[in-house]
Amino acid sequence: MEIIILATPAVVARTAADVIEQQVRRGPTVLGLATGSTPLHTYLELIERHREDGLSFSQTQAFLLDEYVGLPTAHPQSYHSVIRAEFTGKVDFRPGSVHGLNGMADNAEAEASEYESHILAAGGVDIQILGIGTDGHLGFNEPMSSLSSRTRIKTLTHQTRQDNARFFTHVDEVPNHVLTQGLGTIREARHLLLLATGNAKAEAVAAAVEGPVAAICPASALQLHPHVSVLVDEAAASQLAHREYYSDTYGRKPAWQGL
Repeated sequence: MEIIILATPAVVARTAADVIEQQVRRGPTVLGLATGSTPLHTYLELIERHREDGLSFSQTQAFLLDEYVGLPTAHPQSYHSVIRAEFTGKVDFRPGSVHGLNGMADNAEAEASEYESHILAAGGVDIQILGIGTDGHLGFNEPMSSLSSRTRIKTLTHQTRQDNARFFTHVDEVPNHVLTQGLGTIREARHLLLLATGNAKAEAVAAAVEGPVAAICPASALQLHPHVSVLVDEAAASQLAHREYYSDTYGRKPAWQGL
């Protein structure tokens, strides 16, 4: 795990976009896409590079991290709709190349199993973009989720529903259940790119990267992965005990090594 402390959220977004662009320009790529406010800035950066520099996603497939149960695909807050509005609909993904879970599936267990099969058939995820919840949740793997869990249905905590209420008219409109890739599923991606900005994420970031690996902080499962890049701004890094070490090692990192 490499913790990279950057000056501002804008630099976090540009650095994440650099990693993704390098992978996409190499050829056929499978991306794992997260929604939420933090990845949005990276998506805006990628859209600009598509428009200004010809960055093409025509050889890229994408798999969404999660979806609300009970929201049809056309609902403006379904993650199908959100990711299309914020990213995939503004670049040149080919029709059928962006995959998401069906929140209206009659059999949630079968839907989850089929989704796992689709990821496997695509060759697995090359880069999985991740955010982190204020309680350390990853995707919608809430605290006490199994560290080896697979894609499944989950019940949202009150805190997560409160955090997401800003996207709805009222917190009561936030669904109680979701389908989400599990922590075990997420950890099968070849490169995990965790983004966090702002003071509100500082405690969760510290617990995830410096605390024990424990189900109480689902994001701590990332410590078990061989290739994780944690990109944080100064505010999100404010509670890290080893900030100086992270900054020193990143500052002296050979340019050829990359992320």
